[in-house]
Amino acid sequence: MPEASDPKQLAARLSDRDGSLWPAGNVSANRLGWLEVPREMERESRRLRSFAEAVDEDTVVVLGMGGSSLGPAVLAAVRDALGEWSGRRIVVCDTTDPATVAGLPLEDAFVLVSSKSGTTLEPNVLFDYARTRQRDMRRYAVVTDPGTPLQQMAEELGVRQVFANRPDIGGRYSVLSYFGLVPAALAGYDVAELCGRALDADRVAAAELGAEMGRSALEGRDKVTIRVEERAAAFGLWVEQLIAESTGKEGRGCVPVPTTEDEAGEDRFPVAVGLSQAHELGELFLRFEVAIAIAGHELDIDPFDEPNVAESKANTNSVLSSLPLPETAAEQPAAVSAWLEEQLRPGDYVSVQAYLPYGRDASLEGLRRRIRDGHGGIATTAGYGPRFLHSTGQLHKGGPDTVVALQVVSPGATAEVPIPGKDYDFGTLIAAQAIGDRQSLLAHGRRVLRVATADLDEIA
Repeated sequence: MPEASDPKQLAARLSDRDGSLWPAGNVSANRLGWLEVPREMERESRRLRSFAEAVDEDTVVVLGMGGSSLGPAVLAAVRDALGEWSGRRIVVCDTTDPATVAGLPLEDAFVLVSSKSGTTLEPNVLFDYARTRQRDMRRYAVVTDPGTPLQQMAEELGVRQVFANRPDIGGRYSVLSYFGLVPAALAGYDVAELCGRALDADRVAAAELGAEMGRSALEGRDKVTIRVEERAAAFGLWVEQLIAESTGKEGRGCVPVPTTEDEAGEDRFPVAVGLSQAHELGELFLRFEVAIAIAGHELDIDPFDEPNVAESKANTNSVLSSLPLPETAAEQPAAVSAWLEEQLRPGDYVSVQAYLPYGRDASLEGLRRRIRDGHGGIATTAGYGPRFLHSTGQLHKGGPDTVVALQVVSPGATAEVPIPGKDYDFGTLIAAQAIGDRQSLLAHGRRVLRVATADLDEIA
């Protein structure tokens, strides 16, 4: 590992695209476009504003996964929470849950399909489904890398606009590229101001934060506890996936714990995030991107690859290739507390993984806090599946063996929603994803309990 440098040197080396910051064989050579893209998007801001102003619909549905969806979700949620201005309603769908998919307001919406590779299963099947309900292709736009199958299909279908993103940006670092800024423009943001805030970010201070974060993780304080004020709580979604997917590999990593409350412990590394105006997100995005790249330097890992993300995808495909679904045992909610008590060790964290319909955020957060408070203040995270498979799932398999996973699945299908061209529906797909991810966790020797319930409040 290169000898530690001071934050000014680290920031300068990063700005110079110095790939020797990370171990040999890293993929930084084609993953550092995020360093320059705010300047490019600042120049693109007028075009994005013109595009947004020409869209007549009051609702925008964003179909994507991972970095393609979490940035837009945070931009929309923070704007709404701060109540600074009224604009289009942004609905982000990054799930295969049939009830959530069936509830999308597609008939009255403009639809934005986002996928870096253009081959990701979830946005592709969501796009296929959306076209059964919204057939006007002038009410669609696509964001993808140049030359992908999605770009080719979109052009053949005659969608309103295809935004070809620069390809040297990974999904979790893409929020200040077209992937984040097209929906930002549609939501009413001033894209030039967002980019200007990013360009004004103090990269030296960000590098200092990242270096301290990485060193603290090596010393055992690896639970990065990000305290965000209630009105900006959605920011935790984005920063969680950035930290987890970037650093959780080779048995090391920083475990992000977004929270709106003070949480303390010997294994905690606290970070406070303040936000008074929505456009300040531009600075926050760039600050943490720099910090996590430098944390990767301190951890001696490649913060730009995701070596374990494909495992659950492969397991899902395997399950789907041999339908019907295999019988998979699930415990009752009452079994959770005793199981956790039996499994937990010092330095562990609990990951609640809810393969349930969206709209249960309060119950999910309530469960997270109950587990935390009922087990000595242990670091606890909570999120929806399959969303996390494209982000924090990397940490669960590739990071330290300190994860205790609680998988919560529905006891039955929440709706019957077919997928065009497939011999399975959305209910079967999300069930296969849960089964596949459990198989992947078990293959890595992780501790997993599968619980079937539609009511998170039943879990003590």
